[in-house]
Amino acid sequence: MADFYTLDASFKDPFNEVQGLKEIERIFSHVFVALVNPRFVVKQTVTQAAHCFLTWDFLFSFRDIHKNQEQCIRGGTHLFFEQSSNAQWKIKVHRDYWDAAEELYEKLPFVGAFMRWLKKRANN
Repeated sequence: MADFYTLDASFKDPFNEVQGLKEIERIFSHVFVALVNPRFVVKQTVTQAAHCFLTWDFLFSFRDIHKNQEQCIRGGTHLFFEQSSNAQWKIKVHRDYWDAAEELYEKLPFVGAFMRWLKKRANN
């Protein structure tokens, strides 16, 4: 991870907001413990100067719920790169954007039914 992120990099998604390489490593490591076969499929990239925006599908299976059913979360990531003293570009800011209600909660037993009901009520 130190090859890709600055030591003081920040990471934010709908569930986490951390600062520092060790904290980012902790979050990413947890993904591999909590989920089965997690992986990103990058759909599109847009770059401008030190910024990059990716759209992606995050594919995985839950370890305990729907074990054999692959899930897909669609989202995007904004990366801001910083050039280090040895002229190497590394990620300084990593921000993931995705709708936790639609992409995750609606797929869970019990919670999903409630979230779908709320969504239906809000749209009426």
